[in-house]
Amino acid sequence: MEPGAYALITIIIILLLFLFSAIKILNEYERAVVFRLGRVLPAPKGPGLIIIIPMVDRFIRISLRTVVQDVPSQDVITRDNVTVKVNAVVYFRVIDPMKAVIEVENYLYATSQFSQTTLRSVCGQAELDELLVKREEISSRIQEILDRHTDPWGIKVSAVELKYIDLPEDMQRAMAKQAEAERERRAKVIHAEGEYEASQRLADAARVISVEPAALQLRFLQTIREISSEGSTNTVVPLPIDILSPFLKKEK
Repeated sequence: MEPGAYALITIIIILLLFLFSAIKILNEYERAVVFRLGRVLPAPKGPGLIIIIPMVDRFIRISLRTVVQDVPSQDVITRDNVTVKVNAVVYFRVIDPMKAVIEVENYLYATSQFSQTTLRSVCGQAELDELLVKREEISSRIQEILDRHTDPWGIKVSAVELKYIDLPEDMQRAMAKQAEAERERRAKVIHAEGEYEASQRLADAARVISVEPAALQLRFLQTIREISSEGSTNTVVPLPIDILSPFLKKEK
């Protein structure tokens, strides 16, 4: 083979290697922050096909998709001196790839650490009852703080959710007793209200009977009718003299 053929093959191989290392493909949700000789280019590249100059350019892939990050359980001492374990989930995404690369070394690790400290700080300012009842309000407060402090990093925190609150066993038993006592109190209140309403109805009935004595006689006859409909064989009914008094007066 002639020397010129060797040179041509060598040039073709070098060109293919150059193209292989220079051509990069980014997905729709990815952007590339390119550094050329140590200086960042004005705008990120992508998505699609991009050209990188080998040994001159260096690029960093940044995903724009929402990241779901689990915040490990944190030991929190509430304002009323109760020790609990709180776990949360943070939803965030990169909205400015340039800031996410230049302003912070590792935005994932930085967001995770800041989420843990903010979770402990916000939950420590609340009482135990607020943690259990106002979980959405506390989550919104944590989300607002995280979003404000991560904005210089080009990160948008969209939501924070408290997953669970682990209480000590003695506190769980105390809360169970409290809930049982509350149910008993409500039952007694409902029973007392029923007794009060029944006494009010009886008082109203007594006032009606005092005004209309015939109402008592009609009620007595209705009671006799109800007893006779039960199918009992022998029924002894005391007959008030007030019922017979009209007939006796008519006879006289």
